Amino acid sequence: MVVKVYIASSSGSTSIKKQQQDVMGFLSANKIGFEECDIAADEDNRKWMRENVPDESRPATGHPFPPQIFNDSKYCGNYEAFFDAREDNAVYAFLGLTAPPGSKWFSVCKESTHIRYNICS
Repeated sequence: MVVKVYIASSSGSTSIKKQQQDVMGFLSANKIGFEECDIAADEDNRKWMRENVPDESRPATGHPFPPQIFNDSKYCGNYEAFFDAREDNAVYAFLGLTAPPGSKWFSVCKESTHIRYNICS
């Protein structure tokens, strides 16, 4: 399973740039492998992302903004959902991954019984 983070490399929004950096920085720091999919440089990536964000996760008007996170082709969530998962120590569950044994996330993920995220697994 591959975590894919859909980003826009040439976004004019400082907020979007910070959110993208936050997600990718967190994944890198925690040695969670991911693939960066640029929707600004690749029309196929843009089209795929827009078609695969579920209706309930889309804005009322317009298209969903990056970053959008998937595990292979299964939608995990947007930045706000990622942020909530991180605050709840539930990032691995959010991403549909098993926390590595011995990691600080392992016991938290094992004990978690409530799911309020779109789980990728």
